[in-house]
Amino acid sequence: MASSFNFVIGSAKFIFAPIERCLNCKRNFDENMKVLQKLLKELNTVKEVIELRLSAEIHGGTMQTEEVKNWLDDVQRIKTEIEIIECKAKEKKFLSRVFLGKMVEEKVVELKAFLRKGKAFLGMVKSFKYIIVGGGVAAGYAAREFDRQGLKPGQLAIISKEAVAPYERPTLSKGYLNPNPKAAARLPEFHVCVGSGGDRLLPDWYKEKGIQLILGTEIVKVNLALKTLVEGADAKNMFYLRELEDADKLVESIKMKKYGKAVIIGGGYIGLEVAAAMSINDFDVTMVYPDPWCMPRLFTPTMAAFYESYYENKGIKIIKGTVSVGFNANANGEVKGVKLKDGRVLEADIVVVGVGARPLTALFKGQLEEDKGGIKTDGFFKTSMPGVYAVGDVATFPIKLYNEMRRVEHVDHARKSAKHAVKAIKANETVLWRQCWRNFVFQRRQSIITEAKIWVLLDQRWKDCWSFP
Repeated sequence: MASSFNFVIGSAKFIFAPIERCLNCKRNFDENMKVLQKLLKELNTVKEVIELRLSAEIHGGTMQTEEVKNWLDDVQRIKTEIEIIECKAKEKKFLSRVFLGKMVEEKVVELKAFLRKGKAFLGMVKSFKYIIVGGGVAAGYAAREFDRQGLKPGQLAIISKEAVAPYERPTLSKGYLNPNPKAAARLPEFHVCVGSGGDRLLPDWYKEKGIQLILGTEIVKVNLALKTLVEGADAKNMFYLRELEDADKLVESIKMKKYGKAVIIGGGYIGLEVAAAMSINDFDVTMVYPDPWCMPRLFTPTMAAFYESYYENKGIKIIKGTVSVGFNANANGEVKGVKLKDGRVLEADIVVVGVGARPLTALFKGQLEEDKGGIKTDGFFKTSMPGVYAVGDVATFPIKLYNEMRRVEHVDHARKSAKHAVKAIKANETVLWRQCWRNFVFQRRQSIITEAKIWVLLDQRWKDCWSFP
């Protein structure tokens, strides 16, 4: 009887053992998948940081990056393999999870190895405490303020699309276009911060301060859908005066098209300044803008009438209330005419588009809150993401005078917002340090009080143990 009972128990174990193993495999699979997801999330974070830092290091040529590139390729491969595993697991077939269990265990081990290697690369790739994206006016003024606030060497990097250190951009539409070579403004004469009466910050200054200039590097990926193009907008001798390179090309074209016809599109700062410069360079100048008068956001009709009259007395023709809708070009692709919305066609050898620029915020879409076409900030230029600040043209900030949020496109705003933001950054760091110190002191005090209570309690128990009736 006993032997029969043992036989039954043995048979039951033999039958249920595979089922139990399958159940264990399923539990292990679910647990390993959770571990896998956690590791993959951490790996993605490391990968993103390495990719961002790698672009700067490649430009600087300071490290061998082939091994890092191979690592990035391997990370992409393993991510694809994990996606396949997840798809198979979602089929919700019991046995599929059992058979995938071994593969998941292997991927966990592989991911841990990749993560260790990635963290090692982070130690190889140079990092910065502060990074300024863009090398405009605000970048130079922010660098100076960081230095005043006690910046340490190696803490700051400025990444700029241009190949030169930050400079005073208003010069491009003024002294840079002076027809007299001896009187024309040229770098290094107008590097920041001469616009506010400060010293010129030459490239050597950044080097002395330990600030890394990463030049000729564009990290903003422009979405073509955000650009506004009109017919013939790729014709030669059409200029957008935004950077030093644009100004150089315009100067060369002025020399080649001497005594020609110039059409200036726009009646703002750029339009008025370039129109004056082209007139000084002996061009027949025509200005075109859609507004009823020039600089309508700043000038009253009376003020605008004075300037328009002054320009017309200098021989500059002004066409208001219409816009350009296209351009005519010759067989060589050179612009020869500007087509207006009202049907007129203006002869042109050079066209300068000075209608303002859209702020470069595409890189931060979905990451930072935006308002009125710019990145929304508070009164200290802090964005919706902690540790990220926006200054200059891209920042939409509260203006107490008008009790509303505004975005300001002016060089003085670029200078002052940069200085204000850096002061806020450093002040916030001081507050955090003090808070950490207060927390430490409080915790230490609580620890001492707790220890004292324990000793009192132990002392009482010791006395109780040795007390006699």
